[in-house]
Amino acid sequence: MNKEERLYSQDSQKRLSRAYETEKPKLMARIRSAGKSLEETEDLIHDVYTETWGKLDRLANIINLPAWLNTLVSRRLIDAWRHEKVRKMAGETNVAEETFREVIAGVGLDPLDAYVRRCMVEALDEAIKSLPVDQRKVVEAQVFGGKTFAELAELTGENIDTLKARKRYAVKNLSRTLKHWIND
Repeated sequence: MNKEERLYSQDSQKRLSRAYETEKPKLMARIRSAGKSLEETEDLIHDVYTETWGKLDRLANIINLPAWLNTLVSRRLIDAWRHEKVRKMAGETNVAEETFREVIAGVGLDPLDAYVRRCMVEALDEAIKSLPVDQRKVVEAQVFGGKTFAELAELTGENIDTLKARKRYAVKNLSRTLKHWIND
């Protein structure tokens, strides 16, 4: 690397550092307003700046660095949205974890307490057995069978939206049943 290239590199490093300090809060606010968690936001910001750091040789040609960083963030958000949309359209979710989180959140328990967790599993098992048959089949197929909505729709011939509604009602019923269990 000759002297001129080193000067460009040092100038680019300084520009990127300044841009990081001034633009990070704005970019984080923008990403958070797109519905991302704090961890996801920090990861995305880190990825953008890491990618930019890898392209220091091109930074000298970029006139408006904050706008360029904003464009990179926009592209990352669009990519994340597309990925999530494709997953949802395919019916792909982490079903068991998602369902149990919904039920636990609806009840308000601390799942870290081993005794509560053991008792809750027993109560949840009874509550699942007491669900209407159509709701119970959807919950069991997803939670215990690992089936997606798309797979269930193909197996049963039911509409995906119908299956989602049954699961939503099942989660509400399970939450209600477990709330009664807590109060007793």
